Amino acid sequence: MALTTDEKMAWLERVELFQGLPSEAVRRIAERSGEIRFPAGRHVVTQGIIGNGLYIIIAGRARVVKGDEVVAELGPGDFFGELSVIDQMPRLASVIAEEPTTCLGLASWDLLAEIERDPKLALNLLRALALRLRAAREEHHH
Repeated sequence: MALTTDEKMAWLERVELFQGLPSEAVRRIAERSGEIRFPAGRHVVTQGIIGNGLYIIIAGRARVVKGDEVVAELGPGDFFGELSVIDQMPRLASVIAEEPTTCLGLASWDLLAEIERDPKLALNLLRALALRLRAAREEHHH
């Protein structure tokens, strides 16, 4: 059964990327997002392919794989795909469903439109990217 807009909003409000946004902005994002189900073993995104959307896991688990190396485990509330949306470059890693996984997907053009409309979303996105960059650098130095 598909999630209602209010249920999507409740999920989005739990994700750091959307925290602090006005409820009208969260509602627009919820209305534009689609619910996508992936069976276990299916690629959600594939390394080397240009991305066209942002994904938020709402149920299930997935792993982030770069080459043959698992670099992260993801679960409900985690998001991915934002970097390729912003720079329109190929994805740096694959994300593979470890079990049946449901995501909210937001098309790149919808995300970019919301970023232009609400500077708070742009700031949240910059913070998230900075945290991931710092974590990657720390991991690389250890």
